[in-house]
Amino acid sequence: MTESWGEPRSKTVTWYDPLPAARAGAAMSGRDYLQAMIDGKLPPPPISGVFDFRAVSVGEGDVVFTCTPDESAYNPIGVVHGGLVCTLLDSAAACAVQSTLPPGVGYTSAEIKINYLRPIHGDTGEIIAHGWVTKPGRRIAFAEADVRDANGKLLATASTTCLILAP
Repeated sequence: MTESWGEPRSKTVTWYDPLPAARAGAAMSGRDYLQAMIDGKLPPPPISGVFDFRAVSVGEGDVVFTCTPDESAYNPIGVVHGGLVCTLLDSAAACAVQSTLPPGVGYTSAEIKINYLRPIHGDTGEIIAHGWVTKPGRRIAFAEADVRDANGKLLATASTTCLILAP
């Protein structure tokens, strides 16, 4: 039976203990924390290894991630699972909010709405997720994000609400 399945494939995921980085990040502004990950001074969160994505730029209220999905992220109908795209959009939008926060202030996603516009395949190549804050706040912040292919074609969009966790 398994002979018709083709050759088995595997993927190795490597990550670092996230707690030391989280402790270091608590003493930094959100923007500085994200920049430290981009610069390789702090490790990225483990989820980025699972889906092979990374932050590549951060500004005030603005973050960009890249990802090159492969067939290991396929759903049963042979396209990249929407969960990968949702994770990427959530990360971009929420980290845009994080980039506006002072040291010691956290956040969590309270709500996210995704619009999937086009399928993504293993041969789509690199996709770019851009997140930006639309309305900052002391208790709640709003952000949007989109995912595009390397040619700029829009693949998915999101809007999110983040709860600000002040100490």
